[in-house]
Amino acid sequence: MYYQKALKISIIFLYLIIVAGAVVRMTGSGMGCPDWPKCFGYLIPPTEESQLEWKADFEYDKGQIIIVSESLRIAPEDFTSGSAYQESNWSTYDAHDYATFNVWNTWIEYINRLVTALAGIPMLLMFIFSFWYWKGKPWLIFGSFFVLPLMGFQAWLGKLVVDSNLFPVKITIHMIAALFILALLLYLWFKLKEKEQLSELAVQVKPLVYDPVFKRLMLVATLLTLVQIALGTQVRQYVDERVSEVGYNAKSLWLDPVTLWFYIHRSFSILVTLLTLYIYWRNKTKGLGHDRLLKWVLIFIGVEVISGIAMYYIDFPFGTQPIHLVLATLLFGAQFYVLLESMRRPTAVGLKRS
Repeated sequence: MYYQKALKISIIFLYLIIVAGAVVRMTGSGMGCPDWPKCFGYLIPPTEESQLEWKADFEYDKGQIIIVSESLRIAPEDFTSGSAYQESNWSTYDAHDYATFNVWNTWIEYINRLVTALAGIPMLLMFIFSFWYWKGKPWLIFGSFFVLPLMGFQAWLGKLVVDSNLFPVKITIHMIAALFILALLLYLWFKLKEKEQLSELAVQVKPLVYDPVFKRLMLVATLLTLVQIALGTQVRQYVDERVSEVGYNAKSLWLDPVTLWFYIHRSFSILVTLLTLYIYWRNKTKGLGHDRLLKWVLIFIGVEVISGIAMYYIDFPFGTQPIHLVLATLLFGAQFYVLLESMRRPTAVGLKRS
């Protein structure tokens, strides 16, 4: 019971991380904290730019950052400043050359990191509670443990993203890694609930029916969504670059001129939509039993398409960018769970083959 609750909270937290990351991208706060894991060398980030100015007779801690002549300086060791600024007391922060402070961007990025750190608590508890299944389901222990280094790897990727000043490829890898962790958590949930689900299926009027064609179609649809999300990060990076060039208020120019990435991204969305409609039709006509989740898949795709159209034709209404990303991850999660259900073979669960 405790394991199940910890696993559920872990899944919720992972989606909160994705939501927080989407808000960071929407507000352009990715470089709100120029260093990692601290923020300007602080555990709790500054609230005023004056905190990042050099001060006389001030005790600086190792790793603390100040802004001097539009560049970052970092304290290589603990020291107390004198009456005048001494360059020899500081090292140039050379991971990147971004040296701007905006209190909103800083705290939005800080909250994003805080959510990520807090997510580690239920995931650690999940691993601890998994030992209750040592006799019945020992694989839960190994699966739960694997989540922890993956989260560490994800945090390290976050550092690389910041150090690279939001390099597009690293942002994409960071996003795909989060989806991989989500898939693992959903797999653990699926396997944990499998016996319970099978007992429920035994009394259902329309039990799940194994269909190898449906399984392959779901695999293709899930992979296409994964590719679609990766393509979306490239489009988003282009939008970020255009915002820096034309300004935040010139929204009509954010996708002008339109890039090849956008056309590929749009073409994939049409392909995913048509394939999902066929999957839903096949599920209904053959009575495969995946109706509930596939309805959610269609809803996610529908709102996803609407938000995409709104961004392109109505000049990025407020909130459409994070909604677009979060819906894509919800879509991936729902598709992946249907894929897991479709892999049940009749020999293993006592259900008939279509």
